[in-house]
Amino acid sequence: MARGKTVRRARVVSEPPRNYQLWSYSIAGPMVEAGEDIRWIPRALVSTIALPGNDFQLFDKRLVVFLLYTGSGRNAGMETSTDPADITLCRSAFEAVWKTSTPHRKYEAK
Repeated sequence: MARGKTVRRARVVSEPPRNYQLWSYSIAGPMVEAGEDIRWIPRALVSTIALPGNDFQLFDKRLVVFLLYTGSGRNAGMETSTDPADITLCRSAFEAVWKTSTPHRKYEAK
């Protein structure tokens, strides 16, 4: 990216994908063209990976932001953490998913 930062995103998806997941897939192309590395993995392949209870974003290996949603999928806010245990959990989960996921250009949302 412009300032030498790397942006990686791993998406765990149901198969067949739900409407929101199909929409996310449909708009990912321009993000990939801009330099973001997006990968996809079917939910069935993450059964043995210890994942945090919420979606998250990890920044520079020192801050994690947990994204909170309501039962209907609406945004309910976020929580941040610099706790080393939280960061280790999120880094480990992300890297495990990343190793098994498929790059955007090769993944076919069905």
